[in-house]
Amino acid sequence: MDKKWIKKIDNVTWEIPKGYKPFMQVPARFFAEEEMISNIMGDRSLEQLVNVTALPGIVKWSLAMPDIHEGYGFPIGGVAATKFPDGAISPGGIGYDINCGVRLLKSSLHFEDAEEQLERLSKVMYNNIPSGVGVGGQIALKTSMLDEVLREGAGWAVSHGFGYLEDLQMIESNGCLEGADPRCVSLFAKKRGHDQLGTIGAGNHFVEVDRVDEIFDIPTAMAFGLTKGQIVVLIHTGSRGLGHQIATDHLRQMVGAMEKYQINVPDRELACVPFESEEGKNYYGAMLCAANFAWANREVITWEVRKAWSEVFGEKAGQLSLLYDVAHNIAKLETHIVDDMPMKLVVHRKGATRAFGPGSEELPLAYRHTGQPVLIPGSMGTNSYVLAGGVKSMSISFGSCCHGAGRRLSRREAKRIVDAPQLRKKLMSRGVFVQAGSYRGIAEEAPVAYKDVDLVVETVCKAGIAIKVAKLTPLAVVKG
Repeated sequence: MDKKWIKKIDNVTWEIPKGYKPFMQVPARFFAEEEMISNIMGDRSLEQLVNVTALPGIVKWSLAMPDIHEGYGFPIGGVAATKFPDGAISPGGIGYDINCGVRLLKSSLHFEDAEEQLERLSKVMYNNIPSGVGVGGQIALKTSMLDEVLREGAGWAVSHGFGYLEDLQMIESNGCLEGADPRCVSLFAKKRGHDQLGTIGAGNHFVEVDRVDEIFDIPTAMAFGLTKGQIVVLIHTGSRGLGHQIATDHLRQMVGAMEKYQINVPDRELACVPFESEEGKNYYGAMLCAANFAWANREVITWEVRKAWSEVFGEKAGQLSLLYDVAHNIAKLETHIVDDMPMKLVVHRKGATRAFGPGSEELPLAYRHTGQPVLIPGSMGTNSYVLAGGVKSMSISFGSCCHGAGRRLSRREAKRIVDAPQLRKKLMSRGVFVQAGSYRGIAEEAPVAYKDVDLVVETVCKAGIAIKVAKLTPLAVVKG
Protein backbone atom coordinates (compact mmCIF):
# COMPACT_ATOMS: atom_id res chain seq x y z
CA MET A 1 0.00 0.00 0.00
CA ASP A 2 1.26 3.42 -0.94
CA LYS A 3 1.27 5.68 2.11
CA LYS A 4 -0.43 8.41 0.06
CA TRP A 5 -3.73 6.53 0.52
CA ILE A 6 -3.57 6.91 4.31
CA LYS A 7 -5.39 10.09 5.32
CA LYS A 8 -4.96 11.71 8.74
CA ILE A 9 -8.23 12.28 10.63
CA ASP A 10 -6.64 13.48 13.88
CA ASN A 11 -3.39 12.90 15.79
CA VAL A 12 -4.00 9.16 16.26
CA THR A 13 -6.78 8.33 13.76
CA TRP A 14 -6.09 7.39 10.14
CA GLU A 15 -8.36 6.48 7.26
CA ILE A 16 -8.04 4.64 3.97
CA PRO A 17 -10.93 6.03 1.87
CA LYS A 18 -13.47 4.00 -0.09
CA GLY A 19 -11.83 4.88 -3.37
CA TYR A 20 -8.71 2.84 -2.63
CA LYS A 21 -10.36 -0.41 -3.84
CA PRO A 22 -13.51 -0.81 -5.96
CA PHE A 23 -15.08 -3.36 -3.57
CA MET A 24 -14.95 -1.06 -0.51
CA GLN A 25 -18.40 -0.34 0.95
CA VAL A 26 -17.04 1.80 3.79
CA PRO A 27 -13.68 3.38 4.65
CA ALA A 28 -11.05 1.56 6.70
CA ARG A 29 -9.83 3.29 9.88
CA PHE A 30 -7.07 2.55 12.34
CA PHE A 31 -5.63 4.15 15.47
CA ALA A 32 -1.87 4.70 15.73
CA GLU A 33 0.78 7.19 16.63
CA GLU A 34 2.47 8.42 13.43
CA GLU A 35 5.74 6.74 14.42
CA MET A 36 3.96 3.35 14.43
CA ILE A 37 2.72 3.47 10.83
CA SER A 38 5.89 2.25 9.10
CA ASN A 39 5.95 -0.81 11.35
CA ILE A 40 2.25 -1.48 10.73
CA MET A 41 2.88 -1.30 6.98
CA GLY A 42 5.51 -4.05 7.32
CA ASP A 43 2.92 -6.81 6.93
CA ARG A 44 -0.44 -7.33 5.17
CA SER A 45 -2.58 -6.08 8.03
CA LEU A 46 -3.73 -2.83 6.41
CA GLU A 47 -4.63 -4.64 3.18
CA GLN A 48 -6.61 -7.11 5.32
CA LEU A 49 -8.35 -4.19 7.02
CA VAL A 50 -9.35 -2.87 3.60
CA ASN A 51 -10.61 -6.32 2.55
CA VAL A 52 -12.93 -6.37 5.57
CA THR A 53 -14.81 -3.39 4.11
CA ALA A 54 -16.27 -5.78 1.50
CA LEU A 55 -18.30 -7.74 4.08
CA PRO A 56 -22.02 -7.68 3.22
CA GLY A 57 -23.90 -5.30 5.52
CA ILE A 58 -20.82 -3.64 7.07
CA VAL A 59 -21.54 -0.20 8.58
CA LYS A 60 -19.47 2.94 9.26
CA TRP A 61 -15.91 1.59 8.95
CA SER A 62 -13.70 -1.42 9.33
CA LEU A 63 -11.49 -0.60 12.31
CA ALA A 64 -8.14 -1.61 13.74
CA MET A 65 -6.48 -0.91 17.06
CA PRO A 66 -2.82 0.17 17.44
CA ASP A 67 -1.79 -3.43 18.21
CA ILE A 68 -2.80 -4.38 14.64
CA HIS A 69 -0.87 -7.16 12.92
CA GLU A 70 -1.52 -9.71 10.20
CA GLY A 71 -4.05 -12.42 10.98
CA TYR A 72 -6.36 -14.89 9.24
CA GLY A 73 -8.82 -12.92 7.09
CA PHE A 74 -9.20 -10.02 9.52
CA PRO A 75 -6.09 -8.39 10.93
CA ILE A 76 -5.57 -9.08 14.61
CA GLY A 77 -6.75 -5.96 16.39
CA GLY A 78 -9.66 -5.71 13.94
CA VAL A 79 -13.25 -4.64 14.61
CA ALA A 80 -16.21 -4.66 12.21
CA ALA A 81 -19.96 -4.34 12.67
CA THR A 82 -22.54 -5.69 10.23
CA LYS A 83 -26.30 -5.16 10.15
CA PHE A 84 -28.49 -7.62 12.03
CA PRO A 85 -30.04 -9.88 10.81
CA ASP A 86 -29.17 -9.75 7.10
CA GLY A 87 -25.52 -8.68 7.35
CA ALA A 88 -22.65 -11.16 7.28
CA ILE A 89 -20.98 -13.12 10.05
CA SER A 90 -17.37 -14.14 9.35
CA PRO A 91 -15.35 -16.58 11.48
CA GLY A 92 -12.22 -14.73 10.32
CA GLY A 93 -13.49 -11.76 12.33
CA ILE A 94 -13.44 -13.80 15.54
CA GLY A 95 -10.44 -16.05 15.05
CA TYR A 96 -9.62 -19.66 15.82
CA ASP A 97 -9.21 -19.17 19.58
CA ILE A 98 -12.82 -18.15 20.24
CA ASN A 99 -13.14 -16.05 23.41
CA CYS A 100 -9.49 -15.90 24.06
CA GLY A 101 -9.60 -13.37 26.88
CA VAL A 102 -8.11 -12.01 30.08
CA ARG A 103 -9.19 -11.87 33.71
CA LEU A 104 -7.57 -10.08 36.63
CA LEU A 105 -7.63 -11.35 40.22
CA LYS A 106 -6.93 -9.00 43.15
CA SER A 107 -5.24 -9.94 46.41
CA SER A 108 -5.06 -8.22 49.78
CA LEU A 109 -1.26 -8.65 49.83
CA HIS A 110 1.32 -6.07 48.85
CA PHE A 111 4.74 -6.70 47.36
CA GLU A 112 6.63 -6.60 50.66
CA ASP A 113 4.24 -9.24 52.06
CA ALA A 114 4.77 -11.64 49.16
CA GLU A 115 8.29 -10.98 47.84
CA GLU A 116 10.02 -13.92 49.51
CA GLN A 117 7.39 -16.42 48.33
CA LEU A 118 7.10 -15.40 44.67
CA GLU A 119 9.42 -18.05 43.25
CA ARG A 120 7.66 -20.75 45.24
CA LEU A 121 4.27 -19.42 44.12
CA SER A 122 5.35 -19.61 40.48
CA LYS A 123 6.37 -23.28 40.92
CA VAL A 124 3.20 -24.26 42.78
CA MET A 125 1.05 -22.57 40.13
CA TYR A 126 3.00 -24.32 37.37
CA ASN A 127 2.35 -27.66 39.06
CA ASN A 128 -1.34 -26.88 39.71
CA ILE A 129 -2.30 -25.47 36.29
CA PRO A 130 -1.92 -27.80 33.30
CA SER A 131 -0.28 -26.10 30.33
CA GLY A 132 1.12 -26.97 26.93
CA VAL A 133 -0.16 -27.98 23.49
CA GLY A 134 -3.03 -30.47 23.76
CA VAL A 135 -2.52 -31.00 27.49
CA GLY A 136 -5.63 -32.07 29.41
CA GLY A 137 -6.68 -31.08 32.91
CA GLN A 138 -8.08 -32.66 36.05
CA ILE A 139 -11.67 -32.60 34.78
CA ALA A 140 -12.70 -35.07 32.07
CA LEU A 141 -16.29 -34.57 30.90
CA LYS A 142 -18.67 -36.95 29.21
CA THR A 143 -20.55 -35.45 26.27
CA SER A 144 -23.73 -34.76 28.24
CA MET A 145 -21.86 -32.81 30.94
CA LEU A 146 -19.71 -31.02 28.36
CA ASP A 147 -22.94 -29.87 26.71
CA GLU A 148 -23.93 -28.34 30.07
CA VAL A 149 -20.65 -26.40 30.11
CA LEU A 150 -21.26 -25.18 26.55
CA ARG A 151 -24.70 -23.89 27.50
CA GLU A 152 -23.93 -22.51 30.99
CA GLY A 153 -20.37 -21.15 30.77
CA ALA A 154 -18.74 -19.91 33.97
CA GLY A 155 -22.00 -20.57 35.83
CA TRP A 156 -21.38 -24.30 35.35
CA ALA A 157 -17.97 -24.01 37.04
CA VAL A 158 -19.45 -22.06 39.96
CA SER A 159 -22.33 -24.50 40.44
CA HIS A 160 -19.84 -27.39 40.54
CA GLY A 161 -17.63 -25.84 43.21
CA PHE A 162 -14.95 -24.28 41.01
CA GLY A 163 -15.72 -20.65 41.81
CA TYR A 164 -17.83 -18.18 43.76
CA LEU A 165 -21.24 -16.82 42.84
CA GLU A 166 -19.93 -13.27 43.16
CA ASP A 167 -17.40 -14.01 40.39
CA LEU A 168 -20.16 -14.13 37.78
CA GLN A 169 -21.18 -10.48 38.05
CA MET A 170 -17.57 -9.48 37.32
CA ILE A 171 -17.39 -11.35 34.00
CA GLU A 172 -18.38 -9.85 30.66
CA SER A 173 -21.95 -11.02 29.94
CA ASN A 174 -21.85 -12.75 33.34
CA GLY A 175 -19.75 -15.49 31.78
CA CYS A 176 -22.55 -16.94 29.66
CA LEU A 177 -24.08 -16.01 26.30
CA GLU A 178 -27.62 -17.24 25.67
CA GLY A 179 -28.35 -19.16 22.49
CA ALA A 180 -25.37 -21.52 22.65
CA ASP A 181 -26.36 -24.71 20.82
CA PRO A 182 -24.21 -27.80 21.48
CA ARG A 183 -25.90 -29.52 18.51
CA CYS A 184 -23.90 -27.16 16.27
CA VAL A 185 -20.59 -28.42 17.71
CA SER A 186 -19.05 -31.47 16.04
CA LEU A 187 -18.25 -34.61 18.02
CA PHE A 188 -14.58 -34.11 17.09
CA ALA A 189 -14.60 -30.59 18.56
CA LYS A 190 -16.17 -31.96 21.75
CA LYS A 191 -13.58 -34.73 21.87
CA ARG A 192 -10.80 -32.13 21.65
CA GLY A 193 -12.32 -30.12 24.51
CA HIS A 194 -13.63 -32.79 26.86
CA ASP A 195 -10.55 -32.75 29.14
CA GLN A 196 -9.28 -29.19 28.62
CA LEU A 197 -11.20 -27.23 31.29
CA GLY A 198 -8.72 -25.64 33.67
CA THR A 199 -5.81 -25.60 31.18
CA ILE A 200 -3.98 -22.64 29.67
CA GLY A 201 -2.50 -24.29 26.57
CA ALA A 202 0.55 -22.79 24.89
CA GLY A 203 1.42 -19.89 22.57
CA ASN A 204 0.88 -16.50 24.18
CA HIS A 205 -1.35 -17.87 26.96
CA PHE A 206 -0.19 -17.50 30.55
CA VAL A 207 -0.90 -16.99 34.21
CA GLU A 208 1.09 -14.06 35.56
CA VAL A 209 1.61 -12.57 39.01
CA ASP A 210 2.00 -8.78 38.88
CA ARG A 211 2.57 -5.81 41.13
CA VAL A 212 0.47 -2.66 40.74
CA ASP A 213 3.33 -0.30 39.96
CA GLU A 214 1.54 2.97 39.25
CA ILE A 215 -1.93 4.45 39.69
CA PHE A 216 -3.03 7.03 37.11
CA ASP A 217 -6.66 7.61 38.08
CA ILE A 218 -7.21 7.35 41.84
CA PRO A 219 -11.05 7.41 41.92
CA THR A 220 -11.33 4.71 39.24
CA ALA A 221 -8.59 2.62 40.85
CA MET A 222 -10.48 2.82 44.14
CA ALA A 223 -13.67 1.65 42.41
CA PHE A 224 -11.71 -1.25 40.89
CA GLY A 225 -10.11 -2.08 44.26
CA LEU A 226 -6.53 -1.40 43.14
CA THR A 227 -3.75 0.19 45.21
CA LYS A 228 -0.08 0.82 44.52
CA GLY A 229 2.13 -2.12 45.45
CA GLN A 230 -0.77 -4.59 45.47
CA ILE A 231 -0.26 -8.14 44.15
CA VAL A 232 -2.64 -9.18 41.35
CA VAL A 233 -2.88 -12.17 38.99
CA LEU A 234 -3.57 -12.04 35.23
CA ILE A 235 -5.00 -15.09 33.42
CA HIS A 236 -4.91 -15.19 29.61
CA THR A 237 -6.35 -18.14 27.67
CA GLY A 238 -9.38 -19.16 25.61
CA SER A 239 -11.46 -22.08 24.35
CA ARG A 240 -8.50 -24.34 23.55
CA GLY A 241 -8.89 -27.13 20.97
CA LEU A 242 -12.67 -27.01 21.10
CA GLY A 243 -12.82 -23.42 19.84
CA HIS A 244 -10.18 -24.07 17.19
CA GLN A 245 -12.10 -27.04 15.82
CA ILE A 246 -15.38 -25.11 15.78
CA ALA A 247 -13.73 -22.41 13.65
CA THR A 248 -12.20 -25.02 11.34
CA ASP A 249 -15.47 -26.92 10.88
CA HIS A 250 -17.64 -23.91 10.15
CA LEU A 251 -15.14 -22.08 7.95
CA ARG A 252 -15.13 -25.10 5.66
CA GLN A 253 -18.93 -24.97 5.45
CA MET A 254 -18.98 -21.22 4.78
CA VAL A 255 -16.46 -21.42 1.94
CA GLY A 256 -18.81 -23.86 0.23
CA ALA A 257 -21.92 -21.79 0.95
CA MET A 258 -20.86 -18.35 -0.30
CA GLU A 259 -21.76 -19.08 -3.92
CA LYS A 260 -25.31 -19.99 -2.84
CA TYR A 261 -25.69 -16.53 -1.28
CA GLN A 262 -23.88 -14.80 -4.17
CA ILE A 263 -21.23 -13.43 -1.82
CA ASN A 264 -17.87 -12.38 -3.24
CA VAL A 265 -15.04 -11.26 -0.97
CA PRO A 266 -11.49 -10.29 -1.99
CA ASP A 267 -9.88 -12.88 0.28
CA ARG A 268 -11.04 -16.49 0.73
CA GLU A 269 -10.06 -16.19 4.40
CA LEU A 270 -12.95 -13.72 4.81
CA ALA A 271 -15.48 -16.48 4.13
CA CYS A 272 -18.87 -15.37 5.43
CA VAL A 273 -22.62 -15.95 5.15
CA PRO A 274 -25.70 -13.96 6.11
CA PHE A 275 -26.16 -14.03 9.89
CA GLU A 276 -29.72 -15.37 9.60
CA SER A 277 -28.81 -18.12 7.12
CA GLU A 278 -28.73 -21.74 8.25
CA GLU A 279 -24.92 -21.74 8.11
CA GLY A 280 -24.76 -18.40 9.93
CA LYS A 281 -27.04 -19.50 12.75
CA ASN A 282 -25.19 -22.80 13.10
CA TYR A 283 -21.83 -21.05 13.35
CA TYR A 284 -23.13 -18.48 15.82
CA GLY A 285 -24.67 -21.19 18.01
CA ALA A 286 -21.36 -23.08 18.01
CA MET A 287 -19.30 -19.92 18.57
CA LEU A 288 -21.40 -19.11 21.64
CA CYS A 289 -20.64 -22.61 22.95
CA ALA A 290 -16.91 -21.98 22.58
CA ALA A 291 -17.25 -18.58 24.27
CA ASN A 292 -19.04 -20.17 27.22
CA PHE A 293 -16.43 -22.94 27.39
CA ALA A 294 -13.66 -20.33 27.56
CA TRP A 295 -15.35 -18.49 30.44
CA ALA A 296 -15.75 -21.80 32.28
CA ASN A 297 -12.10 -22.56 31.54
CA ARG A 298 -10.86 -19.29 33.05
CA GLU A 299 -13.11 -19.86 36.08
CA VAL A 300 -11.60 -23.31 36.69
CA ILE A 301 -8.09 -21.90 36.24
CA THR A 302 -9.00 -19.27 38.83
CA TRP A 303 -9.91 -22.10 41.21
CA GLU A 304 -6.48 -23.65 40.56
CA VAL A 305 -4.74 -20.31 41.15
CA ARG A 306 -6.67 -19.82 44.38
CA LYS A 307 -5.58 -23.27 45.58
CA ALA A 308 -1.94 -22.44 44.84
CA TRP A 309 -2.33 -19.07 46.58
CA SER A 310 -3.69 -20.70 49.74
CA GLU A 311 -0.97 -23.36 49.70
CA VAL A 312 1.79 -20.74 49.56
CA PHE A 313 0.38 -17.94 51.71
CA GLY A 314 -2.15 -19.72 53.93
CA GLU A 315 -5.67 -18.75 54.82
CA LYS A 316 -4.57 -15.53 56.53
CA ALA A 317 -3.62 -14.09 53.13
CA GLY A 318 -7.30 -13.93 52.18
CA GLN A 319 -8.95 -14.97 48.94
CA LEU A 320 -8.27 -13.69 45.45
CA SER A 321 -11.26 -11.70 44.19
CA LEU A 322 -12.18 -11.13 40.56
CA LEU A 323 -11.83 -7.58 39.23
CA TYR A 324 -13.12 -8.41 35.73
CA ASP A 325 -12.93 -10.87 32.83
CA VAL A 326 -13.02 -9.71 29.18
CA ALA A 327 -13.19 -11.50 25.84
CA HIS A 328 -11.11 -10.35 22.90
CA ASN A 329 -12.01 -12.86 20.14
CA ILE A 330 -15.79 -12.87 19.77
CA ALA A 331 -18.88 -11.70 17.85
CA LYS A 332 -21.75 -10.21 19.85
CA LEU A 333 -25.15 -8.71 19.15
CA GLU A 334 -25.07 -5.09 20.33
CA THR A 335 -26.94 -1.87 19.66
CA HIS A 336 -24.92 1.13 18.47
CA ILE A 337 -25.77 4.50 16.93
CA VAL A 338 -25.46 4.50 13.12
CA ASP A 339 -26.56 7.58 11.14
CA ASP A 340 -28.03 9.04 14.34
CA MET A 341 -30.27 6.00 14.89
CA PRO A 342 -29.87 2.99 17.20
CA MET A 343 -29.12 -0.11 15.17
CA LYS A 344 -28.69 -3.74 16.22
CA LEU A 345 -25.38 -5.01 14.90
CA VAL A 346 -23.18 -8.09 14.78
CA VAL A 347 -19.95 -6.71 16.26
CA HIS A 348 -16.87 -8.76 15.36
CA ARG A 349 -13.86 -8.28 17.65
CA LYS A 350 -10.66 -10.12 16.80
CA GLY A 351 -7.81 -9.26 19.12
CA ALA A 352 -9.94 -6.39 20.40
CA THR A 353 -11.53 -5.89 23.82
CA ARG A 354 -14.99 -4.55 24.57
CA ALA A 355 -14.56 -1.15 26.25
CA PHE A 356 -17.98 0.27 27.08
CA GLY A 357 -17.89 3.71 28.62
CA PRO A 358 -19.57 5.10 31.77
CA GLY A 359 -23.33 4.61 32.06
CA SER A 360 -23.63 1.34 30.17
CA GLU A 361 -26.24 -0.97 31.67
CA GLU A 362 -24.14 -3.91 30.45
CA LEU A 363 -21.67 -3.24 33.27
CA PRO A 364 -21.77 -4.31 36.92
CA LEU A 365 -23.24 -1.62 39.16
CA ALA A 366 -19.83 -1.07 40.76
CA TYR A 367 -18.37 0.00 37.38
CA ARG A 368 -21.21 1.89 35.69
CA HIS A 369 -19.85 5.27 36.76
CA THR A 370 -16.25 4.43 35.78
CA GLY A 371 -16.62 2.60 32.50
CA GLN A 372 -15.76 -1.04 31.86
CA PRO A 373 -12.45 -2.41 33.13
CA VAL A 374 -10.22 -3.07 30.10
CA LEU A 375 -7.29 -5.44 30.66
CA ILE A 376 -4.24 -5.02 28.41
CA PRO A 377 -1.49 -7.61 28.95
CA GLY A 378 2.03 -6.82 27.78
CA SER A 379 4.60 -9.59 27.45
CA MET A 380 7.06 -11.31 29.76
CA GLY A 381 9.17 -8.58 31.27
CA THR A 382 7.02 -5.65 30.10
CA ASN A 383 4.17 -3.71 31.66
CA SER A 384 0.50 -4.61 31.52
CA TYR A 385 -2.31 -2.09 32.01
CA VAL A 386 -5.73 -1.72 33.52
CA LEU A 387 -7.81 0.83 31.61
CA ALA A 388 -11.44 1.93 31.78
CA GLY A 389 -13.74 2.37 28.79
CA GLY A 390 -13.80 6.00 27.63
CA VAL A 391 -16.72 8.24 26.79
CA LYS A 392 -15.84 8.26 23.06
CA SER A 393 -15.50 4.50 22.64
CA MET A 394 -19.13 3.95 21.66
CA SER A 395 -19.06 6.61 18.94
CA ILE A 396 -15.65 5.94 17.38
CA SER A 397 -14.88 2.23 17.91
CA PHE A 398 -18.15 0.36 18.55
CA GLY A 399 -17.14 0.30 22.23
CA SER A 400 -13.87 -1.50 21.48
CA CYS A 401 -10.22 -1.17 22.52
CA CYS A 402 -6.85 -2.83 21.92
CA HIS A 403 -6.19 -6.23 23.51
CA GLY A 404 -2.43 -6.22 24.08
CA ALA A 405 0.86 -5.03 22.68
CA GLY A 406 0.54 -6.81 19.32
CA ARG A 407 3.21 -8.94 17.68
CA ARG A 408 5.98 -7.32 15.65
CA LEU A 409 7.94 -10.53 14.97
CA SER A 410 6.61 -13.90 13.84
CA ARG A 411 7.12 -16.82 16.19
CA ARG A 412 9.64 -18.28 13.74
CA GLU A 413 11.65 -15.04 13.67
CA ALA A 414 11.52 -14.71 17.46
CA LYS A 415 12.88 -18.26 17.85
CA ARG A 416 15.65 -17.44 15.38
CA ILE A 417 16.96 -14.38 17.21
CA VAL A 418 16.15 -15.02 20.90
CA ASP A 419 18.46 -16.99 23.21
CA ALA A 420 15.76 -18.39 25.49
CA PRO A 421 17.99 -19.63 28.37
CA GLN A 422 19.73 -16.25 28.43
CA LEU A 423 16.39 -14.43 28.36
CA ARG A 424 15.13 -16.47 31.28
CA LYS A 425 18.26 -15.63 33.29
CA LYS A 426 17.88 -11.96 32.42
CA LEU A 427 14.25 -11.93 33.55
CA MET A 428 15.10 -13.72 36.79
CA SER A 429 17.86 -11.19 37.49
CA ARG A 430 15.13 -8.53 37.28
CA GLY A 431 12.94 -10.44 39.72
CA VAL A 432 10.64 -12.10 37.16
CA PHE A 433 10.34 -15.85 37.79
CA VAL A 434 9.44 -17.77 34.62
CA GLN A 435 8.06 -21.31 34.67
CA ALA A 436 7.55 -22.77 31.20
CA GLY A 437 7.25 -26.13 29.52
CA SER A 438 9.91 -25.36 26.92
CA TYR A 439 12.53 -22.81 25.93
CA ARG A 440 10.75 -22.62 22.58
CA GLY A 441 7.72 -21.08 24.29
CA ILE A 442 9.91 -18.53 26.06
CA ALA A 443 11.61 -17.52 22.81
CA GLU A 444 8.35 -17.19 20.87
CA GLU A 445 6.88 -14.90 23.53
CA ALA A 446 9.99 -12.82 24.25
CA PRO A 447 9.40 -9.09 24.82
CA VAL A 448 11.31 -8.26 21.62
CA ALA A 449 8.59 -10.10 19.63
CA TYR A 450 5.99 -7.51 20.65
CA LYS A 451 5.29 -3.85 20.00
CA ASP A 452 5.71 -1.20 22.67
CA VAL A 453 2.69 -1.72 24.93
CA ASP A 454 3.16 1.71 26.51
CA LEU A 455 2.78 3.35 23.08
CA VAL A 456 -0.22 1.19 22.19
CA VAL A 457 -1.98 2.16 25.41
CA GLU A 458 -1.07 5.83 25.00
CA THR A 459 -2.68 5.76 21.55
CA VAL A 460 -6.08 4.42 22.64
CA CYS A 461 -6.13 6.89 25.53
CA LYS A 462 -5.37 9.83 23.22
CA ALA A 463 -8.18 8.65 20.96
CA GLY A 464 -10.63 8.78 23.88
CA ILE A 465 -11.38 5.05 23.67
CA ALA A 466 -10.10 4.44 27.23
CA ILE A 467 -8.43 6.06 30.22
CA LYS A 468 -5.36 4.76 32.04
CA VAL A 469 -6.09 3.46 35.53
CA ALA A 470 -3.07 1.40 36.62
CA LYS A 471 0.20 -0.06 35.35
CA LEU A 472 1.26 -3.59 36.31
CA THR A 473 4.78 -5.04 36.43
CA PRO A 474 5.36 -8.82 36.12
CA LEU A 475 6.83 -10.80 39.00
CA ALA A 476 6.14 -14.43 38.03
CA VAL A 477 4.98 -16.00 34.76
CA VAL A 478 3.60 -19.49 34.07
CA LYS A 479 3.51 -20.56 30.40
CA GLY A 480 2.95 -23.72 28.41
